[in-house]
Amino acid sequence: MADTIGREEGLKVVTAPKFRKIPKGKVRKHVIDLIVQNEHGVLARIVTLISGKGYNIESLSVGETHEKGLSRMTIVVEGDERVIEQVVKQLRRLINTIKVRDLTDLPHIERELLLIKVNLGSQRAKDEVYRLTQIFGGKIVDVSPHSYTVELSGDGQTITSFIELVKPFGIKEMIRTGKIALKRDFPDAEEGN
Repeated sequence: MADTIGREEGLKVVTAPKFRKIPKGKVRKHVIDLIVQNEHGVLARIVTLISGKGYNIESLSVGETHEKGLSRMTIVVEGDERVIEQVVKQLRRLINTIKVRDLTDLPHIERELLLIKVNLGSQRAKDEVYRLTQIFGGKIVDVSPHSYTVELSGDGQTITSFIELVKPFGIKEMIRTGKIALKRDFPDAEEGN
């Protein structure tokens, strides 16, 4: 497929690309923080914008803020610097978007939440799951004769480590939230995006 550029005399033929080339660079996970108006359809527009460009959303968390009518979103998406820069620019263009920041290289706090139901086949299993829950700073939020349900929050690695340690006892059910993140406040820190 070719397009022509210029006037009738001295036409220049330009071949259009058949597909978008994947930008080269270091691909890594980015944590994007958004403040948006809490209105019907905003989440759908944001997800469509990102996924429509062919980028996978690894996790997405949304919740109301202390300000009426506003919600905070934390999105984790994988890509190189150029890809993420384009995603951030396009997110800023959406009407309902108030603020967008890539927190990846800024000082920030991130957490995930885990609810996990672990089998308890013996007294030893009960003692060990209880001990692991205490070590990781979790809480047992439900007890039955055959299982404990544990609530744990922490960074992604902490959550993954806990899951791996209780796997031998048998996991009945589990749910893990996506990341939530806030920029840390430092008096001399630059705001960034």
